Order: sequence, then C-alpha cells, then structure tokens
Amino acid sequence: MQKLILVVALLIPGVLFAQAPVSKLGSGSVEERLEQLERVMDARNAAQMALLDQMSTLQDEVADLRGRTEEHAYQLEQILQRQREIYQEIDRRLAATPVPSSTADSSSAAANESSMNGSYSSDLGENDAYDKAIRLVMEDRRYDAAIPEFRSFIKQFPNSTYVPNAHYWLGQLLYAEGDFSGAKQEFSTVADRYPDSNKRADSLLKLGIVAQQQGEKQLARSYFEKVVADYPGGTPADLAAKRLDDL
Repeated sequence: MQKLILVVALLIPGVLFAQAPVSKLGSGSVEERLEQLERVMDARNAAQMALLDQMSTLQDEVADLRGRTEEHAYQLEQILQRQREIYQEIDRRLAATPVPSSTADSSSAAANESSMNGSYSSDLGENDAYDKAIRLVMEDRRYDAAIPEFRSFIKQFPNSTYVPNAHYWLGQLLYAEGDFSGAKQEFSTVADRYPDSNKRADSLLKLGIVAQQQGEKQLARSYFEKVVADYPGGTPADLAAKRLDDL
C-alpha cells in the first residue's frame, strides 16, 4: 500500500503535495502535460532546425564572398604585374634606342608623326588617353608620336594620378631623343612635385645620369647619393651605387 502511494506521489505530485511549485506546463492529467511537453519540444526543435538552416545559408554566402574576393585579388595582381612588365619593357627598349644626332631632327620627326596621326582626341577618357600614349611606345614603338600624346595628356588631365608617370615617360622619351634639357625638366617635375610617386626614385636616378652625360659629376654624385639614401635596397639604389663607383 505504501509503495502504491509512493508511485502515485511521483506521478502526480500536485495531488499529495499542495505546496509544490506549479509547473509551467499547467495542470491536467499526465497525458495532457506530456502532450504539452512534446509540443514545446517540437517547437524548440523546429526553431533549432530553422537556425541551423540559416547558419548553413550564411556559411554558403560567406564562402561565396570569400571566393569572389580571392578572384578579384588575383585579377588585380595580374593587372599590376602586367603594368610592371610594361614599364620594364619600355625601360629596356628606350635604353636600346639610339640617340639621334640632332635634337632639331628629332623635333621635326615628332612634328611629322603628330601631323600624320591627327590631333589629340579630347573625347578619350583618362584611362584610354594614358593607354593610347603607352601603346605608342610599347606596341607601335613610335617614340616621336608618343611625346605629344603624353604632353596632351598632362595638359588635359592635370589632376590625374597618372600625371607623375606621364612626366617620367616623357622624360625617358626626351632623353632617348637626345633632348637632355627637356628630359631634366620632366624628371625634376616628378622628383620635386610628387614625393610619393613610385617613379620618383627612377627620376632622381635619371637626373644623375643626365648630369653625368653633361659632365656635371658633382651634381650627378649628389643625385646618386640621394637615391641610395632615400630608397635603400631598391633597384634604382643599386644602379645609383654602381654609378657612384664609376664616378
């Protein structure tokens, strides 16, 4: 008899112990309370499944975004690498270009090329205009025609981020044409006006080379020493150090 009372007390505590806390599931028979409990558990399970689905969806979206980011980073690196290759190739080709015997002849040839190609198109966008000037050097090897293109670009887009590079390549072209005075002016513009340009070290190096070509050894030495001091470890610094050894 005592065992039976104990079993009933365990199953329906509210019957024998009036002071026990009221269950959150409410009152009623054991079956009703079990059904309420099942409904609560089912609701919780459904909520958890929905949350898991949302987490899975978010993980897929994050993975997709990560893949796109990596793809864009790769494409950007390819563009930058291509630009570096273009600059290196232009430097190599300009270095191999023979200097004309007369600056006047060079200027005349540049004028003839310009007239053959027509005037600079003001309808070209900033990027297209810069690319046009670069292609004249890189692909067409028409160095004389590239000079007025770079000058027109600088005049039309004075605030462009490409302006320092345009001055630098204009200096390179003028140097190859034997116009050391014009080249010096362009390289000085980069060195003096654009201290953050990635072509400043090269421009300082070229200023030293121009000074060396004109017999100004002391001035050339000052430029080479500045390159070594301001840009240690870079290719321009290595070239400047070699020039210093030869002075």
